[in-house]
Amino acid sequence: MSSFTVLPVVLQLFMLLFLASPATPCTEQDKHDLLQFLAGLSRDGGLTTSWRNNGTDCCEWEGISCNGDGAVTGVSLESKGLEGPISPFLANLTSLLRVNLLHNSFSGGLPVELMFSGSIIVLDVNFSRLNGPLPKLPSLVATDRPLQVLNISSNLFSSQFPSAIGKLKVLKAGNNNLSGILPVETFHATLLEYLSFPNNALQGKLDGAHIVKLSNLATLDLGGNHFSARIPLSIGLLKRLEELHLGSNNMSGELPSTLGNCTNLRIIDLKFNNFIGDLGKNLQLLVMDWCSLTGRIPTWLSKLTNLKILLLASNRLTGPMPRWINSLNHLFLLDISNNSLTGKIPITLMEMPMLKLDKAAIYLDSNLLDLPTFYVGPSLQYRMGNAWPKVLRLEIPQSICNLTNLQGLDWSNNHLTGAIPAALENLHFLSHFNISNNDLGGPIPTTGQLSTFPTFSFDRNPKLCGSLLIRDCSSVEEAPVYIISAREYSMKVIFAIAFGLFFGVGVLYDQLVLFRYFG
Repeated sequence: MSSFTVLPVVLQLFMLLFLASPATPCTEQDKHDLLQFLAGLSRDGGLTTSWRNNGTDCCEWEGISCNGDGAVTGVSLESKGLEGPISPFLANLTSLLRVNLLHNSFSGGLPVELMFSGSIIVLDVNFSRLNGPLPKLPSLVATDRPLQVLNISSNLFSSQFPSAIGKLKVLKAGNNNLSGILPVETFHATLLEYLSFPNNALQGKLDGAHIVKLSNLATLDLGGNHFSARIPLSIGLLKRLEELHLGSNNMSGELPSTLGNCTNLRIIDLKFNNFIGDLGKNLQLLVMDWCSLTGRIPTWLSKLTNLKILLLASNRLTGPMPRWINSLNHLFLLDISNNSLTGKIPITLMEMPMLKLDKAAIYLDSNLLDLPTFYVGPSLQYRMGNAWPKVLRLEIPQSICNLTNLQGLDWSNNHLTGAIPAALENLHFLSHFNISNNDLGGPIPTTGQLSTFPTFSFDRNPKLCGSLLIRDCSSVEEAPVYIISAREYSMKVIFAIAFGLFFGVGVLYDQLVLFRYFG
């Protein structure tokens, strides 16, 4: 056997021996600091038992990770039911890089030693019931700290945000009680990619001279505060900006034309403000609910050819739905409820490719729109049916029985007449059903899905009968049975919206952002 043949075998044996050898155990000092952290808790969520059962090497303990030298580099104790104060002993772990303590029930504040540690780069205490003012350090000390990701969202922190935030790339501080103005020093953190302060009590205005310094910013979320004045023209210099959330503030004025320079901008949320003007054409999601929009649906929306979600609810829009709406080929969710729109909806709207998917939705309630008669093909699978306009004066159409993915149907408080189609019992995914307070008659089907719903789903229909209502059908005048086709049925509404979609997407996106930094 030649030396060239033996060499790979020797290397393989060496690797096997290396992998089989035990890893370096954690240092005594790191073990001591972890036990001190544990001792400071009033409720440890079973960690004491878990760590004891895993031996004396803290690198083997639940939620603890180490490097090759046995130094603790990560503490991940998410959703462990921990209670009590967070001990500053964690900051004594000199190689600690990542701390994940989210979804617990701590008390007290965030130790200054953790926030300005000499080693920690990721600190996540989201949803942890922490309270009080945030710790502060002199700017010269704070700017030298390595912390890059800080998530203190959904706690009870109060007062102003610390002025020095060092080398942060991600700062999430939404859903607290923070007040005052954003410190000027916040805009000195030029590495920031994600700046999020929604649902606090911050005020002031967006200073154009400051905002332009955040040239790496991809997401700016200041919604749900008390910011006023206009969006500065300099925001157009943020070429990496992808999301802009300014909803629920006191802002007004014309949208800066420079937004068109933000070619990566995909999502804008401006609801509950008083803006006017045009937006960039690359948008995929536009939220302008409660924005005091008046007149007709703006023509400039037709330029947003990449829109997937368009929310214009609760404005003062009037006139007909524009025919150009069908040019938004990517649109799959449209909410124009609570306006004063009139006229007919273009039949071409129903031919849009994304509206033929089973997650498509149009919400039309509280308008005076009239859909034309058309054939509903089998590809249209409605998810929900609880947004139909009130005062429907018609029979339940036979075609509704073809909507095999229908999950909810609420036609209560209308003027429905005729009988309940027996084929409704074949809608096996139906989990919510309410036709109360109508003028329906005849027997309630006693087999299939309809037999599983409570009696109040059928209440206040004096002509209905059957075992569910304990009303003998022989004593009730039988309602005429109408079999109507889709062409005979002039539909008043069609789709409905599931707002859970937004919550799910929001939570998923939130976790994806942090995953990038947690690894």
